[in-house]
Amino acid sequence: MSIADLIYEQVKALPEPLAREVLDFAGFLRERQDRAEWRNLAAAQSRALAAVWDNAEDEVWNNA
Repeated sequence: MSIADLIYEQVKALPEPLAREVLDFAGFLRERQDRAEWRNLAAAQSRALAAVWDNAEDEVWNNA
């Protein structure tokens, strides 16, 4: 039996309000994972572009 099946079996025995809480929590976990993936992407891009952003020619923009 998969994890999803086990969760389903547990949740279907809950009263409706508690089942909705489980659903909300699952949505929260999914959003948190998505945000972490975007943060990882942004961090990777920042490292890759550091040489382009941090140069003497563009120093004037740092003081704006």
